[in-house]
Amino acid sequence: MRSLVRENHVSSSHLVLPLFIQEGPDSETPIASMPGVSRLGINRAISVAGEALALGIPAVALFPALGDETKSVRAEESANPDGLLPRSVRALKRAHPDLLVITDVAMDPYSSDGHDGLVQDGRIANDQSLPILAAMAVAQARSGADIVAPSDMMDGRIGAVRSALDEAGFSDVGICSYCAKYASAFYGPFRDALDSAPRKQAGVPGDKSTYQMDPANVREALREVALDEAEGADWLMVKPGLPYLDVVRAVRGATALPVAVYHVSGEYAMLKAASQRGWLDYERCLLESLLAMRRAGADIIFTYGAIEAARVMNRR
Repeated sequence: MRSLVRENHVSSSHLVLPLFIQEGPDSETPIASMPGVSRLGINRAISVAGEALALGIPAVALFPALGDETKSVRAEESANPDGLLPRSVRALKRAHPDLLVITDVAMDPYSSDGHDGLVQDGRIANDQSLPILAAMAVAQARSGADIVAPSDMMDGRIGAVRSALDEAGFSDVGICSYCAKYASAFYGPFRDALDSAPRKQAGVPGDKSTYQMDPANVREALREVALDEAEGADWLMVKPGLPYLDVVRAVRGATALPVAVYHVSGEYAMLKAASQRGWLDYERCLLESLLAMRRAGADIIFTYGAIEAARVMNRR
């Protein structure tokens, strides 16, 4: 009877598995701050993506971990057609044609400054960042990405990316906009995984609070939703997840577009750490967390626990 009257549910089909990609096709480097998660070479990523697909998880989101030798102020590597991310996309699409591949559009993995936008004269140069982000998105689309996901929080970047994709003949490539990405303390393990924390230097912001959202604000998120939807976004993202379920609910009520939520690295790491100490049942808490996001209005959930959650759901 309880299953008949259940108001919300979460299944494998609602999940996206984030993958950290590194050089060395068969390499695997565990991430200390994210137990159970590793940076993967392309062949290992193909294997993990295949496992996800077999469990009913339809999509992966790719994040490249690059060495300092490839990073620069203007992030030129981000548009390299033979770079790590484009090669990974092509390999994944060859191996798994039905896999939905989502790629991150932001400068920080490629930037020697570690910021999501171009640093000029000690500040983030919003408008000068847009052509770099647009070129990055086109390079990702050319490699076979199905969805590009601008996570940079520069103003106007959705319109710039949509125009660039359309002009390059990729009108069918979707845009998942991180429209409500907060300047959160929960991203620490992610930046550890990619070595993408902002570099502290004279005159340059040591964090991303000048362009990511103030955690105190909800109405601002709705303004961002309206702007990004008008510029051509296909999906809207709220990040982080559990501490911002009120924002998820507000965004869900403000748009007819699909709403994605990112169950971020810090949220995942807390569950893992507590379970390792015997304080929590990891599997039950993970599923309860994902269900809470669905209850708040999320259509799509990015989570590092996607495979573990899918295994549990498939056992039931």
